[in-house]
Amino acid sequence: MNEAQTRQDLIDPKLRDAGWYDTEGARIRPEFPITKGALIGGGQRSSKLAADYVLQYRNRNVGVIEAKKRDLPYTEGVAQAKDYAERMQIRFAYATNGLKIYRIDMKLGQEEEVDRFPTPEELYDATFAEANEWRDKLFSVPFEDKGGAWQPRYYQENAISRVLEAVANEEDRILLTLATGTGKTAISFQIAWKLFHAKWSLQRDGTRRPRILFLADRNVLADQAFNSFGAFDEDALVRIRPSEIKKRGKVQKNGSIFFTIFQTFMSGPMGRLTSESTQRTFLTSSSSTSATVVGPAMRVPGGPSWSTFRLRSSWASRQRPSAMSMATLMRTSVSPCMSIPSRRASMTVS
Repeated sequence: MNEAQTRQDLIDPKLRDAGWYDTEGARIRPEFPITKGALIGGGQRSSKLAADYVLQYRNRNVGVIEAKKRDLPYTEGVAQAKDYAERMQIRFAYATNGLKIYRIDMKLGQEEEVDRFPTPEELYDATFAEANEWRDKLFSVPFEDKGGAWQPRYYQENAISRVLEAVANEEDRILLTLATGTGKTAISFQIAWKLFHAKWSLQRDGTRRPRILFLADRNVLADQAFNSFGAFDEDALVRIRPSEIKKRGKVQKNGSIFFTIFQTFMSGPMGRLTSESTQRTFLTSSSSTSATVVGPAMRVPGGPSWSTFRLRSSWASRQRPSAMSMATLMRTSVSPCMSIPSRRASMTVS
């Protein structure tokens, strides 16, 4: 019996018995793409990586299964299962030949033979043991996938999940460091999409949509981000320009997602964003470590809470993006001095 037949005759029925085919919110992703393979020159790539099964529940990846044909040992796929689980930051991995099932708990380092696959609810509860209302709300919003034409790369999904977990845990200063070319604008869009539709704000009462400020250091990057957020309603997006500020005498505030550059944000008398009227909307403060902070109704640094999400490129590294693209999540301190780093963008939520 080959692997394809093993899946059809032995593994799929076990997953069906566990409720993975008929539980609302549960999804099985066979042949889940992980990487396209490393570039090896001459337009060629090494073998692509794909997990035999990824188990999803409530829009979260909660399990990965590596299948082997019936005649091989059931532990034959353990190394692959661990590799995929580590890459995708999934706690539970399984190896099976259809006859026996081997489970690996990546968090506790425990491995054992089990007699069945867990149900979606069992696997979700084991992964997320502590209840968190905002985590469930944020992840209940599916990715904006452009009608099925877009799927996050595994490290992009890791980055998005890490940020949303931090937000749900009431972290208010978040730094993501990813390699150049790994899709930071796409990541920031998906985070904004989920925060917007879950109605998360600093008040955390779920009654209003957040105000989100996207800061870049060049107009071309701000314009690029503005265009990339086109899935939002047109009246939700605002491109802040000095000419508009001069014309209106104030910053336009009838929107939800604002795009501008550092230079405009700290501009001179005719376009001063730090005037008394606009301080009630945004106040800037930054530290040399890279956090740019914006918040609502703040008059002095160190006042009410604010939330900052920062994306930074790893320009200095010579490693391939695939080797540098795991999200780094950390707390940063904030001081009242302004430091404008080059080639960076920030997204701030209030």
